[in-house]
Amino acid sequence: MKKQTSRVRLTSGRIETFACPADKPQAFLWDTDTPTLMVRVTPTGRKTYVFESRLDGATIRMAIGTVTDWPIEQARLKAQGLKMLVDNGTDPRTVELDRRTAALDMKAAAVAKVEAAKAATLTVGEVWSFYLAERKAHWGDLHYRDHVDKAKPGGLPSGRRGGGKQLTRPGPLASLMPLPLKDLDQDTIVAWATAEGKTRPASTRLAWRLLTVFLTWCAEATDPVTKKPRYADLLQRSNPAKTSKAREALGKAGVKKDVLQREQLNVWFAAVQQLQNPVISACLQMILLTGARPGEVLTLRWVDINTKWKGISIRDKVEGTREIPATPYMLHLLATLPRRNAWVFSSPTSKSGCLSEPNTPHTRACRAAGLEGLTLHGLRRSFKSLTEWLEVPVGVVAQIQGHKPSATAEKHYTVRPLELLRLHHERIEAWILEQAGIVFDPKATPRALHAVAA
Repeated sequence: MKKQTSRVRLTSGRIETFACPADKPQAFLWDTDTPTLMVRVTPTGRKTYVFESRLDGATIRMAIGTVTDWPIEQARLKAQGLKMLVDNGTDPRTVELDRRTAALDMKAAAVAKVEAAKAATLTVGEVWSFYLAERKAHWGDLHYRDHVDKAKPGGLPSGRRGGGKQLTRPGPLASLMPLPLKDLDQDTIVAWATAEGKTRPASTRLAWRLLTVFLTWCAEATDPVTKKPRYADLLQRSNPAKTSKAREALGKAGVKKDVLQREQLNVWFAAVQQLQNPVISACLQMILLTGARPGEVLTLRWVDINTKWKGISIRDKVEGTREIPATPYMLHLLATLPRRNAWVFSSPTSKSGCLSEPNTPHTRACRAAGLEGLTLHGLRRSFKSLTEWLEVPVGVVAQIQGHKPSATAEKHYTVRPLELLRLHHERIEAWILEQAGIVFDPKATPRALHAVAA
């Protein structure tokens, strides 16, 4: 489109009165003092200084700035400088692009320097919090709680009954949380493992495994926007927790063999049934009679109990959930429990409303029965061991307990419905109760579940 070519000596008055004709998309007012400078105006009234010249037979046009931002003399000087570049065979647009690119690079470098300084001060605890928030949706409740507990700073009043004025002890990872992530090297972790492993090796071994996975995540985590590594530059090339020295400092986990023998069932049941808290008593009996992990039993909800089809849905740390039979004696135990809230094994004094692991009352009952050293997990171990007396198929026991199948046939070819599991599970329960000297009529109808005030 041919431009309007008016040429005058640019002054403030002439620029102010210059307007774009109604039938034109733009108009130009050229300067007589600096022939390469003009004012461009659009129908909206916007006025801009523009430089125009020719280089290698082609027209070059560059905007200098608005007339409100640039005094006339400054615009002339800018146009003259651009003309000198053209006369020397240089495209001023390339020079301007290089200048802007350099400015952006400098700004990016300054931002990167600030971000690097901030990243260098990131503590293990800060990144640990990001890690837990990001991974929580992929973990079970107990696995998430392990991460929280192992990093707790401690120093809070103990919530345990009879704890008095005792304060909680820091978790094994607590001493690492204030450290900058960049300082978490192999020597630091070995020193930590050596110190913590002397007083609580089992807990520290779990903490070390959690730490190892955390550092692997740090090495792989990327920014969701830039897709660049978030923490990899703060770490050593190899995972600093994965060293033989750290592993040796923690020692090997001993093989636990605490288990209830057949002849001990009588005294164990007698002691557990005499506990003052019926919820704890029922919980302990259910751990033994299902072979489930203690945490799986403790986190049962009433919606997990299907009294119509006599099934129990257990949140499995391996498979997500698994269905096991609700056997007659278990239904009897559940029918005697108060229905205070959503939890089967509820507690009116617990902040969550759910019973915490009843280690203390179980230890007290075992001491009274002369069975010291039997742990909650030992009850799960006992279920598996006691089934050997009945020659129950190994795959059946594994499916009830939530163990991974150990053979190809079990993994890919054996599908056991709930009714088939029930056939074996009820036989196991009846035999255990018989050995314990408990008289129970499996055909008796459990009394209805009842609700009580919290």
